[in-house]
Order: sequence, then structure tokens, then C-alpha cells
Amino acid sequence: MTEQAQWFLAAVQQPDLDAKQQAEQRQLQLTKPTGALGQLEQLAIQLASLQGTVHPQIQQPWITIFAGDHGVVAENISAYPQAVTRQMLQNFASGGAAISVIAKHHHAHLQVVDCGTVGEAYDYVGVERHCIRAGTANFAQQAAMTEQECLAALQLGKDSVDRAKAQAADIFIAGEMGIGNTCSASALACLLLNEDAAQLTGVGTGINNQQLQHKVSVIDQAVKRHQADVADDALKILAAVGGLEIAAMTGAYIRCAQLGLPVVVDGFISSVAALCAVRIQPHSREWMLFGHQSAEYGHQRVLKALEAQPILNMNLRLGEGSGAGAALSMLQLACVLHNQMATFAEAAVTGDKVAP
Repeated sequence: MTEQAQWFLAAVQQPDLDAKQQAEQRQLQLTKPTGALGQLEQLAIQLASLQGTVHPQIQQPWITIFAGDHGVVAENISAYPQAVTRQMLQNFASGGAAISVIAKHHHAHLQVVDCGTVGEAYDYVGVERHCIRAGTANFAQQAAMTEQECLAALQLGKDSVDRAKAQAADIFIAGEMGIGNTCSASALACLLLNEDAAQLTGVGTGINNQQLQHKVSVIDQAVKRHQADVADDALKILAAVGGLEIAAMTGAYIRCAQLGLPVVVDGFISSVAALCAVRIQPHSREWMLFGHQSAEYGHQRVLKALEAQPILNMNLRLGEGSGAGAALSMLQLACVLHNQMATFAEAAVTGDKVAP
């Protein structure tokens, strides 16, 4: 592999500790008891360190939806047909999907990237088509991707972030679409965390209990098939059982850390991509905020592995970046409170506590 092809191993940016310290001092001076705004305070301080300013703000969010199809749907592990992936691409671009509404609400740039879906050639306005392959191979039978295909998907994530940074984005959200991708994410999590499928597999699109047991069995068998070949190499694991869109998100998260662009990670699938990113480039973790804890079984375990504290817990399990998009409101509120509340001095309020 050439040095250029290994761009994801390059060093990442360091958060600004001076800005963090200044933000912490400002929080101590605001007209409230110390810690009274809880996680809102910590979010503002973290954003200050990531943006390198005592007054962080979110004015130009960038959301990219990465889409890809999965060969493992041949194992009957989804409640929806594979054609839905393509249909949703058009829905994203035309403004009808949840993430489209969220993006419009936040005045965010919404990019839709087809990393490799199944079907005839098409031309949807607002969808960028980069067909690395027409869906992954069935990882229950063979590796989902070759190394080169996996690298190409990582590159799509990098390209998206490069473009976001060039257009002055101040925070990045990666969303995903792909029928079968919770199955892929569960298989990835099993191999990355060395745990059983029963602990990391959920209902995804809404399968019943019998279908869930079948899904668990498919993942267990796939993990056994690939385990010896991939060991604990995150890149090999990603190629073996990952998805094109999951690899693209992984590349995006690493590139955000390299360019110093804060990330809001979405739900289960996005968090598994984040775990892949951290295993490949450990310092990328510092650039991640976590939008929510989803209702998808296994997400809590992945968040624990990432030592992540989710912003929201609202029983969401839609994907698309929707949970991260919902969390944008809380992040913006954290910034507004941090920047616009009066200090004790400005409000002529004494900040001294009464002696016991």
C-alpha cells in the first residue's frame, strides 16, 4: 500500500487546551451555580477546545449521507427489500426524508453520496454517484470488500470532509443509508469488541423475534468465518464484514480529526464506524461528540467502548444522521448559553458563596 493510500494513518490535530481552559474559566464566572447547566457546560467547553476559541459556535453544519447496499441481505436479515436504499436516495435529495428536514431546519449543507448501490444507472438531482461496486459481497459467504474497494470507500469519506472544510463548515455529521447495514455494523462490532452476536444485534428495520434469531445466527457464523483472517486489524475487519457507506464514514471521521473539524456521531451504525476510526487512528476520538444513544440493541455497548456520553437519549433508531442532527440543537444552545449569559461582574451579582 502506497504512502498516499495510507493517508488515514497521518497525524491528527490537537484540541486547543488554552481555549479549553479559558472556556472553563468563563463557565465559572457565569451567573449560575457551578455545574448547574450540567452537560451543556461540558459541551461548550469541549467545542471551545475543538474550535480553538473561548466563544465556540455552530453556524455552518455540514451533513453527508453515505449510501451503500449489502450482499448479506441475501440471507433474509431485513424487513425491507434492497430497492429501498435507492428509493431513499431520491427522498434525501428531494427533501422528504427526516434528515433532509433536519438539515433545512439547521440551514445545514446536505450532501448525498452513493458509495455503491444495486440497480441500473440513474441520474437523481442532488445525489453524487460514486459506484465503487454494486453493493458489497455477501459477507456470510466471503469478504464484503477487497482491500482496494475498502480504501476507495475510505477515500469518499475523506473527499467529503475536504469539501466541507473548504466551504468553511464548523461541524460535520455523517449519516448512512443501506438496507442490511445494522447487520454489517453488528458483525463489525463483534469482531472489534470480541463479543457474541447476541450481545450486539438488534431489530434494525423492525424484524420480528424469529428473524432476529436468524440474523444473530448469520452474524455468528460470519464472525467465525472471518475471525482468523482479520485478527484485530480494524481495516481488515472493515473490508471483511463492513459496508461501503460504513467505510466512508470511517474515513470521514479520521479526516475530520486530521483537519480539526468537530464531528457529531449519530447512532449504532455511525458509532461502529467511529469505533473503526478510533482503532485505525486512536487520536481521532478527541474530535467526536456523540449525538444520542439509540434504541438499537448493542449501541450502549459500543458507546461504552468509546467512553462516550451521548447528548440525547430519545429512543431513536432511524439512522440517516437524524439523531446527530437532533443533537445539533443542544450543541447550539450550549454555545449560546456559554457566549451570551452575563458574568457575575457584568450583572453586578455577587459570585461569592456564603461562608458556613
